[in-house]
Amino acid sequence: MKLKELLKDIPVVAIVGSEDVEITDVNIDSRRIKDGHLFIAMKGTQVDGHKFVPKAIELGAKAVMCEDMPEEKAEGVTYVQVESTEDVVGKVATTFHGNPSTKLKLVGVTGTNGKTTIATLLYNMFTKMGHKCGLLSTVCNYIIDEAIPADHTTPDPIELNRLLDRMVQAGCEYAFMECSSHAIAQKRIGGLTFAGGIFTNLTRDHLDYHKTFENYRNAKKAFFDSLPKTAFAITNADDKNGMVMVQNTKATVKTYSIRTVADFKARIIECHFEGMYLEMDGHEVGVQFIGKFNVSNLLAVYAAAVMLGKSPEDVLVVMSTLHSVSGRLEPIHSPEGYTAVVDYAHTPDALENVLNAIHEVLDGKGHVITVCGAGGNRDKGKRPLMAQEAVKQSDKVIITSDNPRFEEPQDIINDMLAGLNAQQMKKVISIVDRREAIRTACMMAQKGDVILIAGKGHENYQEIKGVKHHFDDHEVVKECFKN
Repeated sequence: MKLKELLKDIPVVAIVGSEDVEITDVNIDSRRIKDGHLFIAMKGTQVDGHKFVPKAIELGAKAVMCEDMPEEKAEGVTYVQVESTEDVVGKVATTFHGNPSTKLKLVGVTGTNGKTTIATLLYNMFTKMGHKCGLLSTVCNYIIDEAIPADHTTPDPIELNRLLDRMVQAGCEYAFMECSSHAIAQKRIGGLTFAGGIFTNLTRDHLDYHKTFENYRNAKKAFFDSLPKTAFAITNADDKNGMVMVQNTKATVKTYSIRTVADFKARIIECHFEGMYLEMDGHEVGVQFIGKFNVSNLLAVYAAAVMLGKSPEDVLVVMSTLHSVSGRLEPIHSPEGYTAVVDYAHTPDALENVLNAIHEVLDGKGHVITVCGAGGNRDKGKRPLMAQEAVKQSDKVIITSDNPRFEEPQDIINDMLAGLNAQQMKKVISIVDRREAIRTACMMAQKGDVILIAGKGHENYQEIKGVKHHFDDHEVVKECFKN
């Protein structure tokens, strides 16, 4: 593709060199540059891509897009200056890959909790209905049944369009993706055309990046503000920010709720660890999930499927066959008669939801032992709140290590314990070693009890001092059961 074709909808400040140069690919990572590529220099949160312009040219870049025009310019290279590379990179990527998001139905899911579950269940549902689908999620990306490991909740704009283009080439009719607040704020989804958007809920998270809750909320809202008239916007009427999200959208707004008047409604008829019996939109259906928050997730899935043209009856038939996403409220039953539940809950709200779900099933007939920690180099303000939430709904709490990253695990634990008073501390012990913490919880549990192991869910590693060590909560629990 000629450079001038890539630039036709881009507001350019200045160009030095020929616009007729042939571009063979687009990249923001200088290490991936090959002969004929366009290198886009991004001013990232950690590193300024402008530093790597010489390296990109050395590797064969024939054009450079930048905010700061370099004083020394290489011969035979075209330099394109723009106000903000972050603002235009998405549009460049979509143009280069032929606007793949317009060639399938792309649905984005945003919110604090539930994104992975909703996106994955939609992918599984439409696959079971006979459609070729793509999935972009925290756990893994899929092009039909080809698994592609995920490094971020939402890939960078170049990789995102590359994946969507591959989905189109493979014949995918639908793609379902998580849209994180980071991705929205950093314009990673810029230039994409969405058939619909779903809002789950909004609670405290990622304030290490967004600084204020208002900034975090506005990042999520920007996704709905940008939806076209042709799209639908499905929002959670039970969340106080649900209607805020869609107040400026041009899309068709639909609501879902388990508590108030809405376009799509549901209630729990019966609940146990193997699943629930629900009334959904006037129909009764058995599902293999537990917890009110999962009823909300399933309602969002149901609403999206109906808005995408599926009949309610067909949707409910398939919904009854769906399973929980890996590491989301996943029960493992011990030979001794107690249950361990592995869950990704890593925010105070998520922890509250999971513990509520466990109590709904237990109905006062067993004790709850919670094992949890908090991630290093992330929002420190939620650490004491996590500990408070765990103590509030547990008979015993073991505070342990999560992904300490570059912090000392004991420092993170101390931050969590600082949120507890002397009375609450009577319920709590702290064990830095996560394996030992899980083993201790299993030794404490009696028949009929539930151990909640929160924070890591699907993750099969612990990140310590920049190194990822293999660690899987599921494997550790099963080892404890054997011993």
